[in-house]
Amino acid sequence: MHAVILAAGEGQRLRPLTDMAPKPMLPVAGIPLLEHNVRLLAKYGITDLFINTHYRAQSIKDYFADGSAFGVTIAYSHEERLLGTSGALLPLRSFLTQTFLVLYGDNLTSCNLRALIDAHREKRAAVTLALFQRENPTAAGIVELGADDRVVRFVEKPAKDEVFSTWANAGIMVCEPAIFSAIPEGFSDFGKDVLPSLIAQGRPVFGYRMDGKKERLLWIDSPEDYERTKAEAKTWAIA
Repeated sequence: MHAVILAAGEGQRLRPLTDMAPKPMLPVAGIPLLEHNVRLLAKYGITDLFINTHYRAQSIKDYFADGSAFGVTIAYSHEERLLGTSGALLPLRSFLTQTFLVLYGDNLTSCNLRALIDAHREKRAAVTLALFQRENPTAAGIVELGADDRVVRFVEKPAKDEVFSTWANAGIMVCEPAIFSAIPEGFSDFGKDVLPSLIAQGRPVFGYRMDGKKERLLWIDSPEDYERTKAEAKTWAIA
């Protein structure tokens, strides 16, 4: 199975921390966020990786090289112009011909990827989203779940008066190649474009609820989040 780690973001809200390094290269527990994601994938036997790059791309390539030092194989997809979280997959479509994973490289997680993949296959989903509960989900994408945890509605970054759920997209998803039919050419975003389109078409999009204890997610939307993530990461097992 291939995995795509999205690492092209600049992290403007984290300046000056990101003046010299892209957001996924910020260190947590002594190593970059991106390395935690690479090691998580390797832990579950997923070793054929693509990393998309844009801002200060060379710092990522210099650190990871071909991935062999981390027990994986890494190829890079460089974007001269940002393509968005789903648009980033288009240059890779000829390689992503079977079930594949997508991870946002600027989060820290202990998601059970094996359980996520098993749930995806059991439900014969087009996309399965790992979900976590976030008290204030206005900076995330939220879902409404129907029978058997099928996603019946998805709203990206809702206003306070639009919040209908605390189940939020963890930025970890299992995808089938069929989703390429819903990704427009050029810039596109999973939360704003692709997921709402798939749901409107009646395509099978499901949620996988992370349990919040063994499976956790820490995000970094601000310098305060970064300090919280560094502190909390010391208290739970990460890859």
